[in-house]
Amino acid sequence: MTQTLNGRTAEYEVDPIFLQRWSPRAFTGEAMPHEDLLRLFEAAHWAPSAFNGQPWRFVYAHRDTPAWGVLFDLLIPYNQSWVKNASVLMFILSDRFRRVEGRDPAPVRSHAFDAGAAWAYLALEASRIGWAAHGMAGFDLARSYDALGVDADQHEVHAAIAVGRIADPEVLDEALRAREVPSGRNAIATFAFEGKLGG
Repeated sequence: MTQTLNGRTAEYEVDPIFLQRWSPRAFTGEAMPHEDLLRLFEAAHWAPSAFNGQPWRFVYAHRDTPAWGVLFDLLIPYNQSWVKNASVLMFILSDRFRRVEGRDPAPVRSHAFDAGAAWAYLALEASRIGWAAHGMAGFDLARSYDALGVDADQHEVHAAIAVGRIADPEVLDEALRAREVPSGRNAIATFAFEGKLGG
């Protein structure tokens, strides 16, 4: 049974939040109450993780604060052109090690996988409470470690995330306006296989 919402069609019925959530670039620039941001982090920290290690870390800045400029400067110009209207900019990273009191840190192969789950929870909660979160890989990864105060031997930086209220696409440069619609998805048959890949 298909389901259509927000210009998207699901092959099978799912909770509407999955079709409602998308990654806009047009933001109003309004301030985000810190309490709302904490609600996003509350959702993120309920994500599953190996041994309940919770390896995700977020470094964030509200717009018009000193920290904003440091984070914003890491983005490539293309992303700066629209993130300038976001309310909050953050970076997600993860601890490469499992840390248990009384034991030496042990490498955790799934740290990035677990951080991805936290990002997904955050993005869904943003959509649920009337905000939008847009993840990005377009930033200066090499410079990000020093700028964010991250030891590359201990943590890995994964992505930048812009959060804001959705605005009219007219706030965007003309080249971006045509892309300001919820994107579709590949058919399930293109990525789910029984027994072996491509089987």
